[in-house]
Amino acid sequence: MGFKKLITTTAFVVSTLAAPAFAGDKIRIATEGAYAPFNTINADGELAGFDVDIAKALCEEMKADCKIVAQDWDGIIPGLKARKYDAIIASLSITPERQRVVAFTDHYYSNSLGFVSGKDGDFDPNALKGKTIGAQRATIAGQHLEDNYSDKASVKLYDTQGNAYLDLASGRLDAILSDKLPAYDWLQTEEGKNFEFRGDKIDVNDKIAIAVRKRDGELKEKFNQALKAIIENGTYEKINTKYFPFSIY
Repeated sequence: MGFKKLITTTAFVVSTLAAPAFAGDKIRIATEGAYAPFNTINADGELAGFDVDIAKALCEEMKADCKIVAQDWDGIIPGLKARKYDAIIASLSITPERQRVVAFTDHYYSNSLGFVSGKDGDFDPNALKGKTIGAQRATIAGQHLEDNYSDKASVKLYDTQGNAYLDLASGRLDAILSDKLPAYDWLQTEEGKNFEFRGDKIDVNDKIAIAVRKRDGELKEKFNQALKAIIENGTYEKINTKYFPFSIY
């Protein structure tokens, strides 16, 4: 997150110093739960989505006892550093700033950005004077919007992607700048059916990966090995196809 969008102290913390055998170990994983279709809360009140399915597949491959917990986006990295959980699988983009404070695995999907606006409007990404554009705060899209368009348009940032969609649908925004994959999913919904992508996609070389604490190098490598395995055995493709009719790797 790029897409994009920091719960109780974990009972078991992975430590590279202890060199644990991971079979049967307990790993606590954080996701946001507000970034459909990657992580959301389903009708049964359970965490669901692409990120959650990937996390479960990786844990099964590692034979690890994992618990997935919800965490607000703004505090998701501080929560990892505070040892509230051991990993983040929440559509977290690899950035130089984040690499200074956490360690990333190999990427598990790729993303680009795009503007979304009403089908019957006159929004033009090349003519933004007087327009109000939204994005989720503390995301690649939000940062790109502030860095490249704040001198051309009024920028409004939101705590969740869902709240940005709500203001767009209600007419309080002329457009949003979003990770293309969650926006693609939203455009298929009843709420999003009257909106569309406008302009060319914005390729920011956005790679999404799992974050762990810097000292947890062994856990990072276990995730990398498991990710390679689920790609090779077809599990990744099955999860991908469940959410998108094209590869997002």
